[in-house]
Amino acid sequence: MTGDARRATLKDIANSLGLSVNTVSRALAGKDAVSEETRLRIQAEAERLGYVPNAMARSLVMGSAMALGLVITNPSNPFYARLVSAIEQQCRRHGYSLVLMVTEENVENEQRAATALLRSGVDGAIIVPVQQASGHWQRLKQARIPIVLVNRDLPDLDCDFVGVDYEGSVRRATSELLDGDYARVILMEEDLLVTSVDDRVRGFRRALVDHGIREETIIRVPTRRRQSSTLPWDPEDAYGLAQTLAPTLEPRTVIMAGSDYFALGIYRAVREAGRTIPDEVAVMGYGDHPFSAYLHPSLSSVQLPAEEIGVTAVDALLRRLRDPDGLHEPCKIHLDPTIILRDSTINQDAALMRGDVTASREKRS
Repeated sequence: MTGDARRATLKDIANSLGLSVNTVSRALAGKDAVSEETRLRIQAEAERLGYVPNAMARSLVMGSAMALGLVITNPSNPFYARLVSAIEQQCRRHGYSLVLMVTEENVENEQRAATALLRSGVDGAIIVPVQQASGHWQRLKQARIPIVLVNRDLPDLDCDFVGVDYEGSVRRATSELLDGDYARVILMEEDLLVTSVDDRVRGFRRALVDHGIREETIIRVPTRRRQSSTLPWDPEDAYGLAQTLAPTLEPRTVIMAGSDYFALGIYRAVREAGRTIPDEVAVMGYGDHPFSAYLHPSLSSVQLPAEEIGVTAVDALLRRLRDPDGLHEPCKIHLDPTIILRDSTINQDAALMRGDVTASREKRS
Protein backbone atom coordinates (compact mmCIF):
# COMPACT_ATOMS: atom_id res chain seq x y z
CA MET A 1 0.00 0.00 0.00
CA THR A 2 1.01 3.65 -0.24
CA GLY A 3 2.41 5.39 2.81
CA ASP A 4 -0.88 6.98 3.97
CA ALA A 5 -4.29 5.42 4.52
CA ARG A 6 -5.80 6.58 1.24
CA ARG A 7 -6.71 4.15 -1.54
CA ALA A 8 -4.12 3.51 -4.21
CA THR A 9 -4.91 5.20 -7.54
CA LEU A 10 -4.08 4.66 -11.19
CA LYS A 11 -1.59 7.50 -10.85
CA ASP A 12 0.21 5.62 -8.03
CA ILE A 13 0.61 2.56 -10.27
CA ALA A 14 1.73 4.70 -13.23
CA ASN A 15 4.33 6.58 -11.16
CA SER A 16 5.67 3.35 -9.67
CA LEU A 17 6.20 1.79 -13.09
CA GLY A 18 7.13 4.92 -15.04
CA LEU A 19 4.12 4.59 -17.32
CA SER A 20 1.28 6.90 -18.28
CA VAL A 21 -2.02 6.81 -16.43
CA ASN A 22 -3.75 6.11 -19.75
CA THR A 23 -1.62 2.98 -20.32
CA VAL A 24 -2.35 1.70 -16.81
CA SER A 25 -6.07 2.36 -17.23
CA ARG A 26 -6.23 0.55 -20.58
CA ALA A 27 -4.31 -2.44 -19.25
CA LEU A 28 -6.53 -2.89 -16.19
CA ALA A 29 -9.67 -2.48 -18.34
CA GLY A 30 -8.50 -5.23 -20.70
CA LYS A 31 -8.21 -2.87 -23.65
CA ASP A 32 -6.08 -3.47 -26.74
CA ALA A 33 -2.79 -1.73 -27.63
CA VAL A 34 -1.07 -2.85 -24.42
CA SER A 35 1.48 -5.66 -24.65
CA GLU A 36 0.90 -8.77 -22.55
CA GLU A 37 4.20 -8.21 -20.73
CA THR A 38 3.22 -4.65 -19.78
CA ARG A 39 -0.27 -5.79 -18.78
CA LEU A 40 1.13 -8.41 -16.41
CA ARG A 41 3.54 -5.86 -14.86
CA ILE A 42 0.68 -3.44 -14.28
CA GLN A 43 -1.59 -6.10 -12.81
CA ALA A 44 1.16 -7.25 -10.45
CA GLU A 45 1.88 -3.69 -9.29
CA ALA A 46 -1.83 -2.98 -8.82
CA GLU A 47 -2.09 -6.05 -6.61
CA ARG A 48 1.03 -5.05 -4.64
CA LEU A 49 -0.36 -1.58 -3.98
CA GLY A 50 -3.80 -2.93 -3.11
CA TYR A 51 -5.47 -1.02 -5.91
CA VAL A 52 -9.27 -1.41 -6.03
CA PRO A 53 -11.04 0.28 -8.98
CA ASN A 54 -13.78 2.74 -8.17
CA ALA A 55 -16.70 1.22 -10.08
CA MET A 56 -18.82 4.40 -10.00
CA ALA A 57 -16.00 6.60 -11.26
CA ARG A 58 -15.08 4.10 -13.94
CA SER A 59 -18.68 3.96 -15.10
CA LEU A 60 -18.84 7.74 -15.41
CA VAL A 61 -15.56 7.94 -17.31
CA MET A 62 -16.26 5.04 -19.67
CA GLY A 63 -20.01 5.53 -20.04
CA SER A 64 -20.45 1.90 -19.04
CA ALA A 65 -21.39 -0.04 -15.91
CA MET A 66 -18.64 -2.55 -16.76
CA ALA A 67 -21.04 -5.27 -15.62
CA LEU A 68 -22.68 -8.13 -17.50
CA GLY A 69 -25.73 -10.13 -16.48
CA LEU A 70 -25.89 -13.94 -16.50
CA VAL A 71 -29.20 -15.76 -16.19
CA ILE A 72 -29.12 -19.56 -15.88
CA THR A 73 -31.70 -22.19 -15.02
CA ASN A 74 -29.97 -24.36 -12.42
CA PRO A 75 -26.49 -23.89 -10.90
CA SER A 76 -26.39 -27.42 -9.46
CA ASN A 77 -26.12 -28.81 -13.00
CA PRO A 78 -22.38 -29.55 -13.41
CA PHE A 79 -22.49 -28.23 -16.96
CA TYR A 80 -23.85 -24.87 -15.82
CA ALA A 81 -21.44 -24.74 -12.89
CA ARG A 82 -18.52 -25.02 -15.33
CA LEU A 83 -20.20 -22.55 -17.66
CA VAL A 84 -20.61 -19.93 -14.90
CA SER A 85 -16.96 -20.31 -13.89
CA ALA A 86 -15.74 -19.86 -17.47
CA ILE A 87 -17.96 -16.82 -18.04
CA GLU A 88 -16.88 -15.17 -14.79
CA GLN A 89 -13.20 -15.68 -15.57
CA GLN A 90 -13.55 -14.29 -19.09
CA CYS A 91 -15.50 -11.29 -17.79
CA ARG A 92 -12.77 -10.63 -15.23
CA ARG A 93 -10.08 -10.78 -17.93
CA HIS A 94 -11.86 -7.94 -19.73
CA GLY A 95 -12.51 -5.87 -16.61
CA TYR A 96 -16.22 -6.70 -16.22
CA SER A 97 -18.06 -7.83 -13.13
CA LEU A 98 -20.86 -10.39 -13.34
CA VAL A 99 -24.44 -10.26 -12.03
CA LEU A 100 -25.75 -13.84 -11.66
CA MET A 101 -29.45 -14.76 -11.49
CA VAL A 102 -31.11 -18.20 -11.33
CA THR A 103 -34.57 -19.05 -12.70
CA GLU A 104 -35.01 -22.74 -11.74
CA GLU A 105 -36.88 -23.35 -15.04
CA ASN A 106 -39.60 -20.94 -13.88
CA VAL A 107 -40.81 -18.31 -16.35
CA GLU A 108 -41.98 -15.96 -13.56
CA ASN A 109 -38.50 -16.06 -12.02
CA GLU A 110 -37.11 -15.35 -15.46
CA GLN A 111 -39.38 -12.33 -15.94
CA ARG A 112 -38.23 -10.97 -12.57
CA ALA A 113 -34.61 -11.51 -13.60
CA ALA A 114 -35.16 -9.53 -16.81
CA THR A 115 -36.67 -6.64 -14.85
CA ALA A 116 -33.79 -6.71 -12.37
CA LEU A 117 -31.25 -6.57 -15.21
CA LEU A 118 -33.03 -3.56 -16.70
CA ARG A 119 -32.93 -1.76 -13.36
CA SER A 120 -29.30 -2.68 -12.64
CA GLY A 121 -28.08 -1.05 -15.84
CA VAL A 122 -25.86 -3.92 -16.98
CA ASP A 123 -24.10 -3.43 -20.31
CA GLY A 124 -25.29 -6.76 -21.73
CA ALA A 125 -26.62 -10.17 -20.74
CA ILE A 126 -25.88 -13.85 -21.33
CA ILE A 127 -29.02 -15.96 -20.95
CA VAL A 128 -29.98 -19.61 -20.73
CA PRO A 129 -33.71 -19.19 -21.40
CA VAL A 130 -36.57 -21.18 -19.89
CA GLN A 131 -38.09 -21.08 -23.42
CA GLN A 132 -41.68 -20.46 -22.39
CA ALA A 133 -41.78 -16.79 -23.42
CA SER A 134 -39.50 -14.13 -24.85
CA GLY A 135 -41.34 -10.81 -24.41
CA HIS A 136 -39.31 -9.88 -21.31
CA TRP A 137 -36.07 -10.39 -23.25
CA GLN A 138 -37.42 -8.24 -26.06
CA ARG A 139 -37.66 -5.44 -23.48
CA LEU A 140 -33.91 -5.68 -22.89
CA LYS A 141 -33.24 -5.42 -26.60
CA GLN A 142 -35.55 -2.42 -26.85
CA ALA A 143 -33.50 -0.82 -24.07
CA ARG A 144 -30.40 -1.41 -26.25
CA ILE A 145 -29.00 -4.03 -23.88
CA PRO A 146 -27.43 -6.70 -26.13
CA ILE A 147 -28.18 -10.35 -25.43
CA VAL A 148 -26.37 -13.59 -26.14
CA LEU A 149 -28.41 -16.79 -25.71
CA VAL A 150 -26.56 -19.87 -24.50
CA ASN A 151 -27.45 -23.56 -24.84
CA ARG A 152 -31.10 -22.93 -25.79
CA ASP A 153 -32.26 -20.73 -28.63
CA LEU A 154 -35.31 -18.49 -28.96
CA PRO A 155 -36.08 -18.36 -32.70
CA ASP A 156 -38.24 -15.22 -32.39
CA LEU A 157 -35.48 -13.29 -30.60
CA ASP A 158 -33.03 -11.74 -33.05
CA CYS A 159 -29.75 -12.08 -31.16
CA ASP A 160 -26.50 -14.03 -30.98
CA PHE A 161 -26.51 -17.66 -29.85
CA VAL A 162 -23.75 -19.95 -28.58
CA GLY A 163 -24.52 -23.57 -27.86
CA VAL A 164 -23.82 -27.24 -28.43
CA ASP A 165 -24.34 -29.30 -31.56
CA TYR A 166 -26.76 -31.57 -29.70
CA GLU A 167 -28.27 -33.07 -32.82
CA GLY A 168 -24.92 -33.90 -34.42
CA SER A 169 -23.41 -35.34 -31.24
CA VAL A 170 -26.30 -37.72 -30.57
CA ARG A 171 -26.40 -38.73 -34.21
CA ARG A 172 -22.68 -39.56 -34.09
CA ALA A 173 -22.92 -41.36 -30.76
CA THR A 174 -25.90 -43.46 -31.88
CA SER A 175 -24.15 -44.33 -35.13
CA GLU A 176 -21.01 -45.30 -33.23
CA LEU A 177 -23.03 -47.79 -31.22
CA LEU A 178 -24.98 -49.18 -34.19
CA ASP A 179 -21.75 -49.58 -36.16
CA GLY A 180 -20.34 -51.66 -33.30
CA ASP A 181 -21.75 -54.71 -31.55
CA TYR A 182 -25.22 -53.43 -30.78
CA ALA A 183 -28.42 -54.15 -32.68
CA ARG A 184 -30.76 -51.78 -30.85
CA VAL A 185 -30.42 -48.38 -29.19
CA ILE A 186 -33.09 -47.00 -26.84
CA LEU A 187 -33.17 -43.30 -26.00
CA MET A 188 -34.18 -42.32 -22.45
CA GLU A 189 -34.56 -38.55 -22.61
CA GLU A 190 -35.94 -35.84 -20.34
CA ASP A 191 -39.37 -34.38 -21.02
CA LEU A 192 -38.58 -30.65 -20.97
CA LEU A 193 -39.81 -28.77 -24.04
CA VAL A 194 -36.53 -27.06 -24.85
CA THR A 195 -34.43 -26.93 -28.01
CA SER A 196 -31.51 -28.88 -26.53
CA VAL A 197 -33.75 -31.90 -25.86
CA ASP A 198 -35.53 -31.56 -29.21
CA ASP A 199 -32.16 -31.50 -30.99
CA ARG A 200 -30.95 -34.65 -29.21
CA VAL A 201 -34.13 -36.52 -30.13
CA ARG A 202 -33.76 -35.36 -33.74
CA GLY A 203 -30.15 -36.57 -33.86
CA PHE A 204 -31.19 -39.97 -32.50
CA ARG A 205 -33.89 -40.36 -35.12
CA ARG A 206 -31.58 -39.32 -37.95
CA ALA A 207 -29.04 -41.96 -36.89
CA LEU A 208 -31.73 -44.64 -37.02
CA VAL A 209 -32.72 -43.53 -40.52
CA ASP A 210 -29.05 -43.56 -41.54
CA HIS A 211 -28.90 -47.24 -40.54
CA GLY A 212 -32.21 -48.20 -42.14
CA ILE A 213 -33.97 -48.71 -38.79
CA ARG A 214 -37.65 -47.82 -38.79
CA GLU A 215 -38.65 -48.82 -35.26
CA GLU A 216 -37.68 -46.37 -32.53
CA THR A 217 -38.00 -46.45 -28.76
CA ILE A 218 -37.87 -43.09 -26.99
CA ILE A 219 -38.75 -43.03 -23.30
CA ARG A 220 -39.49 -39.64 -21.75
CA VAL A 221 -38.26 -39.19 -18.19
CA PRO A 222 -40.27 -36.78 -16.02
CA THR A 223 -37.74 -34.31 -14.68
CA ARG A 224 -38.12 -32.75 -11.24
CA ARG A 225 -36.39 -29.50 -12.07
CA ARG A 226 -39.68 -27.64 -12.00
CA GLN A 227 -40.18 -28.47 -8.33
CA SER A 228 -36.68 -28.72 -6.84
CA SER A 229 -33.30 -27.06 -7.13
CA THR A 230 -31.37 -29.84 -5.40
CA LEU A 231 -30.46 -31.66 -8.63
CA PRO A 232 -30.84 -30.84 -12.31
CA TRP A 233 -31.92 -34.45 -12.79
CA ASP A 234 -32.77 -37.20 -10.34
CA PRO A 235 -31.52 -40.80 -10.90
CA GLU A 236 -34.76 -42.00 -9.31
CA ASP A 237 -36.76 -40.74 -12.28
CA ALA A 238 -34.88 -42.97 -14.71
CA TYR A 239 -34.57 -45.84 -12.22
CA GLY A 240 -38.35 -46.30 -11.97
CA LEU A 241 -38.71 -46.51 -15.74
CA ALA A 242 -35.69 -48.76 -16.20
CA GLN A 243 -36.96 -51.21 -13.57
CA THR A 244 -39.75 -52.24 -15.94
CA LEU A 245 -37.59 -52.09 -19.03
CA ALA A 246 -34.39 -53.88 -17.96
CA PRO A 247 -35.72 -57.47 -17.52
CA THR A 248 -37.27 -57.47 -21.01
CA LEU A 249 -34.30 -56.23 -23.03
CA GLU A 250 -32.81 -58.53 -25.61
CA PRO A 251 -29.00 -58.90 -25.65
CA ARG A 252 -26.94 -56.34 -27.59
CA THR A 253 -29.18 -53.44 -26.56
CA VAL A 254 -27.90 -50.00 -25.56
CA ILE A 255 -29.81 -47.55 -23.41
CA MET A 256 -28.71 -44.02 -24.27
CA ALA A 257 -29.52 -41.64 -21.42
CA GLY A 258 -30.07 -37.92 -21.91
CA SER A 259 -28.08 -37.32 -18.72
CA ASP A 260 -25.39 -39.13 -16.75
CA TYR A 261 -27.73 -38.85 -13.75
CA PHE A 262 -30.30 -40.92 -15.61
CA ALA A 263 -27.54 -43.45 -16.28
CA LEU A 264 -27.06 -43.90 -12.51
CA GLY A 265 -30.67 -45.02 -12.17
CA ILE A 266 -30.36 -47.25 -15.24
CA TYR A 267 -27.24 -48.93 -13.82
CA ARG A 268 -29.10 -49.88 -10.65
CA ALA A 269 -32.17 -51.20 -12.48
CA VAL A 270 -30.10 -53.27 -14.92
CA ARG A 271 -28.10 -54.88 -12.12
CA GLU A 272 -31.21 -55.60 -10.04
CA ALA A 273 -32.63 -57.38 -13.09
CA GLY A 274 -29.59 -59.67 -13.06
CA ARG A 275 -28.20 -58.27 -16.31
CA THR A 276 -24.56 -57.38 -16.90
CA ILE A 277 -23.15 -54.14 -18.30
CA PRO A 278 -22.06 -54.02 -21.12
CA ASP A 279 -22.21 -57.70 -22.17
CA GLU A 280 -26.02 -57.94 -22.05
CA VAL A 281 -27.15 -54.33 -21.78
CA ALA A 282 -24.93 -51.36 -22.56
CA VAL A 283 -25.43 -47.83 -21.21
CA MET A 284 -24.35 -44.46 -22.58
CA GLY A 285 -24.78 -41.16 -20.76
CA TYR A 286 -24.74 -37.52 -21.79
CA GLY A 287 -22.78 -34.70 -20.17
CA ASP A 288 -19.70 -36.62 -18.96
CA HIS A 289 -20.10 -35.44 -15.39
CA PRO A 290 -17.15 -35.93 -13.00
CA PHE A 291 -18.41 -39.24 -11.58
CA SER A 292 -18.81 -40.93 -14.99
CA ALA A 293 -15.26 -42.24 -15.32
CA TYR A 294 -15.37 -43.68 -11.79
CA LEU A 295 -18.49 -45.83 -12.07
CA HIS A 296 -18.08 -49.59 -12.48
CA PRO A 297 -18.04 -50.13 -15.35
CA SER A 298 -16.91 -46.64 -16.35
CA LEU A 299 -19.67 -44.80 -18.19
CA SER A 300 -19.43 -43.84 -21.85
CA SER A 301 -20.73 -40.32 -22.30
CA VAL A 302 -20.76 -37.17 -24.42
CA GLN A 303 -18.53 -34.44 -23.02
CA LEU A 304 -19.82 -30.90 -23.44
CA PRO A 305 -17.43 -27.99 -24.08
CA ALA A 306 -18.73 -25.82 -21.21
CA GLU A 307 -15.58 -23.71 -20.87
CA GLU A 308 -15.39 -23.02 -24.60
CA ILE A 309 -19.07 -22.07 -24.67
CA GLY A 310 -18.60 -19.64 -21.79
CA VAL A 311 -15.58 -17.92 -23.32
CA THR A 312 -17.23 -17.76 -26.76
CA ALA A 313 -20.44 -16.29 -25.29
CA VAL A 314 -18.56 -13.50 -23.47
CA ASP A 315 -16.52 -12.71 -26.57
CA ALA A 316 -19.70 -12.58 -28.68
CA LEU A 317 -21.31 -10.20 -26.19
CA LEU A 318 -18.26 -7.93 -26.10
CA ARG A 319 -18.25 -7.82 -29.91
CA ARG A 320 -21.90 -6.82 -29.80
CA LEU A 321 -21.10 -4.05 -27.29
CA ARG A 322 -18.61 -2.69 -29.83
CA ASP A 323 -21.41 -2.76 -32.43
CA PRO A 324 -24.21 -0.80 -30.68
CA ASP A 325 -25.99 -0.01 -33.94
CA GLY A 326 -26.33 -3.69 -34.85
CA LEU A 327 -24.47 -3.45 -38.15
CA HIS A 328 -23.50 -7.13 -38.02
CA GLU A 329 -26.01 -9.94 -38.35
CA PRO A 330 -26.52 -12.14 -35.25
CA CYS A 331 -24.29 -15.21 -35.22
CA LYS A 332 -25.40 -18.75 -34.38
CA ILE A 333 -22.49 -20.81 -33.07
CA HIS A 334 -22.82 -24.56 -32.37
CA LEU A 335 -19.73 -26.13 -30.77
CA ASP A 336 -18.90 -29.82 -31.11
CA PRO A 337 -18.98 -32.07 -28.03
CA THR A 338 -16.58 -35.00 -27.59
CA ILE A 339 -17.85 -38.60 -27.59
CA ILE A 340 -16.03 -40.63 -24.96
CA LEU A 341 -16.37 -44.41 -25.14
CA ARG A 342 -15.65 -46.28 -21.93
CA ASP A 343 -16.38 -49.74 -20.56
CA SER A 344 -20.17 -49.38 -20.34
CA THR A 345 -20.48 -49.68 -24.13
CA ILE A 346 -17.56 -51.91 -25.01
CA ASN A 347 -17.76 -55.70 -25.17
CA GLN A 348 -14.19 -56.64 -24.32
CA ASP A 349 -14.18 -60.05 -26.02
CA ALA A 350 -15.70 -58.69 -29.21
CA ALA A 351 -13.26 -55.79 -29.21
CA LEU A 352 -10.29 -58.14 -28.92
CA MET A 353 -11.61 -60.31 -31.75
CA ARG A 354 -11.80 -57.20 -33.93
CA GLY A 355 -8.23 -56.36 -32.97
CA ASP A 356 -9.37 -53.05 -31.49
CA VAL A 357 -6.66 -52.68 -28.85
CA THR A 358 -7.94 -49.29 -27.67
CA ALA A 359 -11.50 -50.48 -27.11
CA SER A 360 -11.20 -50.77 -23.33
CA ARG A 361 -9.81 -47.26 -22.96
CA GLU A 362 -11.21 -43.81 -23.63
CA LYS A 363 -11.85 -43.22 -27.29
CA ARG A 364 -12.59 -39.72 -28.54
CA SER A 365 -14.29 -38.69 -31.74
